[in-house]
Amino acid sequence: MIKDAQGKGVKGPIQANPGWVGAEGMQRLAKLREKLREKELDTLLVTGEQNRRYLSGFTGSAGALVITADAAVLITDFRYIEQATGQAPHFQIRRHDDFLQTLEEVLNEHSCQRVGFESDIVTYAQYTKWRERLGQIEWVAAPGLVEELRMIKTDDELDQMEKAAAIADIAWEELLPQMKPGVTERDLALELEFLMRRKGADGLAFDIILAAGPNGALPHAVPGDRPLQTGDLVVMDFGARYGGYCSDMTRTVVIGEACQHTRTLYSIVLEAQLAAVAAVKPGKTGIEVDNVARELIIQAGYGEQFGHGLGHGVGLAVHEEPRLSPKGETVLQPGMAVTVEPGIYVPGFGGVRIEDLVVVTETGCRILTNSTKEMLELGQA
Repeated sequence: MIKDAQGKGVKGPIQANPGWVGAEGMQRLAKLREKLREKELDTLLVTGEQNRRYLSGFTGSAGALVITADAAVLITDFRYIEQATGQAPHFQIRRHDDFLQTLEEVLNEHSCQRVGFESDIVTYAQYTKWRERLGQIEWVAAPGLVEELRMIKTDDELDQMEKAAAIADIAWEELLPQMKPGVTERDLALELEFLMRRKGADGLAFDIILAAGPNGALPHAVPGDRPLQTGDLVVMDFGARYGGYCSDMTRTVVIGEACQHTRTLYSIVLEAQLAAVAAVKPGKTGIEVDNVARELIIQAGYGEQFGHGLGHGVGLAVHEEPRLSPKGETVLQPGMAVTVEPGIYVPGFGGVRIEDLVVVTETGCRILTNSTKEMLELGQA
């Protein structure tokens, strides 16, 4: 239900999302059309959920966009016509009962011949059906066109991400008193989700990773029924979704008093993380930033225990471009939002990972994650 200025519920049409109307929405389409001209495409068919939302503001789960030099059409079914009309006012809304038939009509109406499609999203079965039904169309693989635009966030986008990060910070702080011997990973993960939702999150940015003791050596461990034990390292990787945008953070704590091995691992990861954050700035490649943290961990003797990239882009999706990794060739630019998350994983013992979400600025970066990175020893009597 829509609310008025006094917070009372009022009936009315679904309203467009801020940031997708007016100048902002039109600028996104204009930039995409420039890319179409560069690729010598007269049309792009957009079917990816995040890309569809980015360009149109439409949040429904089913639909496709047809973008040409002078047209923007959103094709969806009966369930979403009113929603699409309210959320995507700068798009022509077309209802379909048979998607391929309506798509063919739209492409013919706009004399579309050379049509790009998201080859990294479309399945082979979908592509085959399109070719069989629309054989007159020249289908051209065009991956990453919208994703390239999404790498640079606007102030409105960053505002949503900052709110998502703040929700995660507050939820984590409220969870800490509950972390003590005997509590299971699963129960803590459920409580963390509840806390984020209660603080205003639309939902989770991704499935929570909460791994204690030896389970922490698995970078993407699934919370289970193992109870926390004294001496455990506990790795918590989680994020909130707010206004469609994601946050992502990781903190590692100790249950009880930390042993010397734990202290050593934690100090190495923290040093690497702080150095890498300081290295994030315009003009650097993902490879260069990744190497700052990786070299410190290698020099400490744990290079083989840091087997993933340093970080990744975050936005409408929790994993998007650019990447901070040994293969991350993208040059960082102001407005890019990336994670910085080195880790060390010791089989049979546990893991340490520390992650912040940062935004590249004109001179360096701004950290959106505000939770302490001091090693916390919890659950002691």
